[in-house]
Amino acid sequence: MGILDSIVQWFADQITDGMDLISSSVLDALGTDLSLFVRYFPGAETMYTVFLSMGIALVILGMAFQLLRNFGVIAGLKAEEPAKLAFRGTLFLFLVWNSGAITQMALRLITPVYRQILDTEIENAAGEVSFVKAIGRALYGVANPTVTAITLVLAVVLAWNYLKLLVEAAERYIVVGVLVYTAPLAIACGSTESTSNIFSSWCRMLAGQLLLLVMNAWCLKLFAVMVARLAVGSFGA
Repeated sequence: MGILDSIVQWFADQITDGMDLISSSVLDALGTDLSLFVRYFPGAETMYTVFLSMGIALVILGMAFQLLRNFGVIAGLKAEEPAKLAFRGTLFLFLVWNSGAITQMALRLITPVYRQILDTEIENAAGEVSFVKAIGRALYGVANPTVTAITLVLAVVLAWNYLKLLVEAAERYIVVGVLVYTAPLAIACGSTESTSNIFSSWCRMLAGQLLLLVMNAWCLKLFAVMVARLAVGSFGA
């Protein structure tokens, strides 16, 4: 039994240490501030200026193409009204030029909710207990080696699902960064009716990813507290 206890204890140490390292690294990176995204993807800001130039060029080319339709140079295609075309082109030139400020405004809208979720302290019967400490308590709080081994298996399953949540949260952060720094190209597509569906899809995608970013933080918080409360209730303080 002593050998089994030693093996289980060693595996428990590896699980808790590994999860502590991964969870602390990912949770430190979570947030609506894209400074970390720029830090690990230093070319994002440089490419943003390129995308900004390309977005302005796309709006101007789109307007020129529609004007050629109006003058009958390109036959057989439905043209937009000149007044509507001028208004729409001017509007989207303004939006493309200020795309950085627009996306930062969207990020600032969700920042208070996001930070409130991560900073909320949830008390359980024995006080705040971290997810990693809860697993360690569950593994070391059982005297029966067989039950301890079963607990270890369950801990591995819970740890695996928790890590998947962490990875998904990191993926959402990267996707939001990509959407923000490619915004000029997506916004430029709204300058003409034929490509406006691309702009609409980008708006829906950005809104959805921001919502999922907040929901991931909520899920991580609830998952960690749930496991901590379960361990405290099952194995004592």
